Amino acid sequence: MMVERHVLGISGGKDSAALAVYMRQHRPELEIDYFFTDTGKELPEVYEFLGRLEGFLGRTILRLNPDRDFDFWLREYHHFLPSPQTRWCTRQLKIKPFEEWVRPFLKAGDIVHSYVAIRSDEDYREGYVSGQENLRIHLPFRTAGIDKAGVGEILEAAGVGLPDYYRWRSRSGCTFCFYQQKIEWARLLDEHPMAFAEAQRYEKSALDHGSPFSWSQGESLDELAKPERLQQIRADHNKRVARLMARRPVNALVEDAQIDLDEIYGQGKLCVTCHK
Repeated sequence: MMVERHVLGISGGKDSAALAVYMRQHRPELEIDYFFTDTGKELPEVYEFLGRLEGFLGRTILRLNPDRDFDFWLREYHHFLPSPQTRWCTRQLKIKPFEEWVRPFLKAGDIVHSYVAIRSDEDYREGYVSGQENLRIHLPFRTAGIDKAGVGEILEAAGVGLPDYYRWRSRSGCTFCFYQQKIEWARLLDEHPMAFAEAQRYEKSALDHGSPFSWSQGESLDELAKPERLQQIRADHNKRVARLMARRPVNALVEDAQIDLDEIYGQGKLCVTCHK
């Protein structure tokens, strides 16, 4: 007998969390299985946020752990670091565990409805393309006209709030995300020095094995972590913030309006699977 299943992936970021809240509020009749694909290299703030979200949903978020970890795949890719050109981390540690999880359902003939948190202001972005007729992708935020501001409102009204790493970072909760800005690497060193040191070790091993990529474009983390370079990165960031604030209209009702990093540097490229 055919079964209809409903699944929603949580990345550890704000958009997918807001979609989980939205679906819980607007489609409470659906038995949605929430899942999180864990790379094993997530920031501690991510796990804290998942617990907070579970409290609101009243349901456990299933952890899909890949059968082979980051270190295994790093060896398989000859110690070459993942990069925007070769995003093997997304494929092997995020997409593959999801595909293996849903494969038995699809093979049994079930219809799987997957809800993806692509917003209405992201017309240029598409979600996961399954290629299978009975895996159906839905974009509720695009349908409902919910944009970036709406996502923040949903999380705030529900009392869930944002993941704590948004204080200093705009990208995913994965420690080594190669889409990070220079200031985010500098802040990773401030917030989680041991994680930064681990990223340095991975990078040194990769470069020793001939990898053409470092984590941060144009320089190694050893170079980035030098005091004079950190000072320059922070000074450049502060100048960008000042320029942006000078262009902003004055709003007497909003004091010290928060600026996220996407406003400063532009959103640019990112992995939908990881960053939503």
